[in-house]
Amino acid sequence: MIKTRIAIFASGTGSNAVNLIHFFKNDSSIEVAFVLSNKADAKVLDSAAELGVKTMSYTNTQVADGDFLNTLCREEKVDWVILAGYLRLIPAELIAAYNGRMINLHPALLPNYGGKGMHGRNVHVAVIANQENTSGITIHYVNEGFDKGELIAQFHCSLNETDTVESLEDKIRYLEQTYLPTVVRGAILS
Repeated sequence: MIKTRIAIFASGTGSNAVNLIHFFKNDSSIEVAFVLSNKADAKVLDSAAELGVKTMSYTNTQVADGDFLNTLCREEKVDWVILAGYLRLIPAELIAAYNGRMINLHPALLPNYGGKGMHGRNVHVAVIANQENTSGITIHYVNEGFDKGELIAQFHCSLNETDTVESLEDKIRYLEQTYLPTVVRGAILS
């Protein structure tokens, strides 16, 4: 059986990328083709390589070139692209090539706390500063607007006055680790 091949794009430590690698390791339908980062020293590259997954690192100039990324993904026979903590704008050419087959994970309940600069800790600081009662994660398809693609799923967590940025990070990490792999699998196989 030919498996669906996914590329994972990540910029940092890659906890969600590693979780996806583990989840799909023995999957009968889906396999991780490679992990790509725009940072040569990103911890995700070491973690993925230790798990036997091909890794690639390119400069910000290279990853801004949609034709370059599209060619790379075609050569690697990639069917889907998953953004897991990838902090670069995706070029329009790649979005067009993977229309409806590119998924992003966002650490907030979109449309709130989305857009340029709203990633990772920045999101959690804003949520705590605004004394929100809930937060969560959004898994969505990618389009040309930052965090504007069609929603696939959202998962919520409650907050109270004792929550800190760190405790919110823990709650969000739990949601990401729990739900991202199954939502990605469901989207691909639907």
